[in-house]
Amino acid sequence: MRTVRSGAGDRAIAVCVAAALLVTGLSKQHPATNLDPVGYTLLVAGGLALAAGRKAPVPVLAVTGLCAVGYQAAGFDVPAVAYLFAVYAAMRAGHRVITVAASVTMLAALPLAAMAAGLHDTGAALAQARGALELAWLIAAGAAGEALRQAERRADEAERTREETARRRADEERLHIARELHDSLTHQISVIKVQAEVAVHVARKRGEQVPEALLAIREAGREAARELRATLEVLRDDGENPMRGLDHVPDLVRRARTTGLDATLTVEGHRDDVPAAVDRTAYRIVQESLTNIARHACATTAAVWIDHRPDALVIRVDDDGKATPGAAPVPGVGLLGMRERVTALGGRLRAEPRGEGGFTVHAELPVERTP
Repeated sequence: MRTVRSGAGDRAIAVCVAAALLVTGLSKQHPATNLDPVGYTLLVAGGLALAAGRKAPVPVLAVTGLCAVGYQAAGFDVPAVAYLFAVYAAMRAGHRVITVAASVTMLAALPLAAMAAGLHDTGAALAQARGALELAWLIAAGAAGEALRQAERRADEAERTREETARRRADEERLHIARELHDSLTHQISVIKVQAEVAVHVARKRGEQVPEALLAIREAGREAARELRATLEVLRDDGENPMRGLDHVPDLVRRARTTGLDATLTVEGHRDDVPAAVDRTAYRIVQESLTNIARHACATTAAVWIDHRPDALVIRVDDDGKATPGAAPVPGVGLLGMRERVTALGGRLRAEPRGEGGFTVHAELPVERTP
């Protein structure tokens, strides 16, 4: 939206400058010549060229400068207003050396063009005053462009610093939570699990029947320990390894196999460089999907499929768990986080039970090389 408004503003300025130059040219008294149509055309062209000043500041600088020299040589004693706007835009874009070189050339060319057209033949004093005035306006336009460029750069650095600070604080908070969980819950859950294991072992050694409640406590302790380890792994992974991406997906699949899950990875298509945000999001989708399968699906197999397409990266994770067609997926933080990540990149996510049983997560992430 900001780009659209900026483009409309540039076009409005270009039209206004072109109109002002044309009106000034029409109001000036000068000898009628065959070059009048050329002069009027250059006046309008120099102003309208400013419409592209933000996208192509250096070409616009050259066009407005040539138009100014051209209509001076054609006999139109009109200030190079469009060129001043172009100097401002070029300095704002950071083209300082080119702008200074072009301006020096303009300061030499404009008086020569005016003298060639017979506009100024009254002596060196007038030429010196005119040159000083043009130099002052050029310096003012360049200084304004440079000042705005420096202000925008400082604003960008401040925004980047705020984002980095917020990300660092979030990472520190995750690690703090992980440490607190490890120091408190891990010990307590381990005690419960060990005590339950010992009680079951002693009962069986004595030939006694193990109570169902004790077996349930033992199983709950094992499950709690597994879930806590997975949670700590995710927290520490986010804090210590924020740049994991597609290159680390095979590690996720191998890790899933160590839990007894028959996990496979299939990669198709020609892999090109993908945006960093897409790379990280793809890793998180596979990670969260495999974590959910291990925790909730009661599955024996999981298939990860990644397809590199020209315009999109497609990720699909299927399992053969207990999900049945028609059953709505239970909303959770993991699934919500995946959906938010995909939506933020302009992609699509589908997470639902499969027709043949089990669950599927299907994501399409656009990979256009645009900022």
